[in-house]
Amino acid sequence: MTETEAAGESTERRVRVVLVDDHRMFRTGVQAEIGQTDRTGVEVVGEAADVDQALTVITATRPEVVLLDVHLPGGGGVEVLRRCASLMAAAEHPVRFLALSVSDAAEDVIGVIRGGARGYVTKTITGTDLVDSIFRVQEGDAVFSPRLAGFVLDAFASTDAPPVDEDLDRLTQREREVLRLIARGYAYKEIAKQLFISVKTVESHVSAVLRKLQLSNRHELTRWATARRLV
Repeated sequence: MTETEAAGESTERRVRVVLVDDHRMFRTGVQAEIGQTDRTGVEVVGEAADVDQALTVITATRPEVVLLDVHLPGGGGVEVLRRCASLMAAAEHPVRFLALSVSDAAEDVIGVIRGGARGYVTKTITGTDLVDSIFRVQEGDAVFSPRLAGFVLDAFASTDAPPVDEDLDRLTQREREVLRLIARGYAYKEIAKQLFISVKTVESHVSAVLRKLQLSNRHELTRWATARRLV
């Protein structure tokens, strides 16, 4: 795709993006390169320099795509992904992550992909290609630089397929998320806040989980989840 073509398409498309990188000058450069919304369609709605800032900004702005550096103060990109798990799993308007890093180390690539990122590109990418990657991730595609895609294929090809858990498979994605939070000791009100749903909806999901798993209360549910290392 040429820059002109990208600019032409961008007038028809819009995507809200948060930049997470601990180097302010890099964030400034990325914003200058892709953040001219009328030209690219990308609207940069927030920036963050560490893990805590990232969680605050992402939660407040609910972007469609987060450009995430891998190495950050406070635990790195993997920690951001872990703490944003509920936002990624949201049934409506999920937040999607695209790693943008100087690192092309296999362990970094595999780490963030296992954490839930939809792609990984290095900082050598051009502005035009980055805009295209952002829109592809927004649409649900997985995006990798060619060499990095090989890391992912090799890593998952060498991993034995996990055994099928028929009990767990009966639960919907949202029911699994509620299950994990219940097992971690969260109150219904806290779960509702994290998942952006009502307390009544949380109660409905818990009832469905208990019924499907043939359990009687949250204590049994917690033991069930702990035994499967879902907590």
